[in-house]
Amino acid sequence: MTDSIEDKGIIVLMYHRFDENKYPSTNIKINDFSEHLNLIKKNQFKFINPNNFENALSKQKNEKKILLTIDDGFKSFYDNAWPILKVQEIPFILFINTREVGTNGYMNWAQIKEIAKEKFVHIGNHSFSHEYLVDQKNEKIILDINRAISDFKNNLGYNSPFFSYPFGEYSNNFKNIIKKFGFKYAFGQHSGVVDDTKDFYELPRFPINEVYGELKRFETILKTIPLKFKSIIPEEKYITDKDNPPQIIVEFFDDLKNIKLLNCYSNEQNTWRKSELEYLGDFKIKINLVDKFTTERGRINCSLRESDGSWRWLGIQFVISDL
Repeated sequence: MTDSIEDKGIIVLMYHRFDENKYPSTNIKINDFSEHLNLIKKNQFKFINPNNFENALSKQKNEKKILLTIDDGFKSFYDNAWPILKVQEIPFILFINTREVGTNGYMNWAQIKEIAKEKFVHIGNHSFSHEYLVDQKNEKIILDINRAISDFKNNLGYNSPFFSYPFGEYSNNFKNIIKKFGFKYAFGQHSGVVDDTKDFYELPRFPINEVYGELKRFETILKTIPLKFKSIIPEEKYITDKDNPPQIIVEFFDDLKNIKLLNCYSNEQNTWRKSELEYLGDFKIKINLVDKFTTERGRINCSLRESDGSWRWLGIQFVISDL
């Protein structure tokens, strides 16, 4: 039994570029971003300071909370979004992959340090190279993260407890390496709401861009709450072709109501479709996938509508190995 019915969790949003309209898959128009901030305030959400992240998870669970995250450190963030966030003192995490710092289109260390001085800002670690590290051998992953940590310490005087996986891709092996480096939290790019029952090394975020940042969809995101679960099988989210499609079993906590109203959708064969659910017990389901995932990332989104109009939301992401 959990307090999942009352717990609104923390909705974590992920942005990249701002007013770089030739990159629609990672860009948000600055007018839409401003409207997002207005909608967050209108709906009486509290912006979470990253320095209070753990406290926000464990206390005031009935409050509506938002954490903003921005990946990659593009110059367009500094030019277009930072002035808005600075004036309003809106907290956020800026995740930096250090190899690109100071190169064309990216912020330099002077700009990052300027932002880092503010008490409502935290600079998070996003690796050194931003390559597909999940596909690499341990030695290369370790070398990459070591270089990023060294860059952080040399330029900021610390390493962050927050890590953002490049492309949101992780495996159990990658997670264990991040744990051994001393990170406390790691974010992916699968949708969902963070709560204190989630694995702190595969925390969900809602990716926002020109398509998925459309205002009607954004209002739907603001209605999401945690869909808590005890376990997901397989635990390993990095799978080979022989395990594709995976056999997925989700066990929920015993205070989840109306489980038979749950709906799940997956992107098998690169086409979103409704998944067949098999009920294995009062609080356990099997998600039966018919076809293989044919893109590098296989996604499943499950939702359950509540009587107050909110949506319990769970996103699951698999990374398909080429090996």
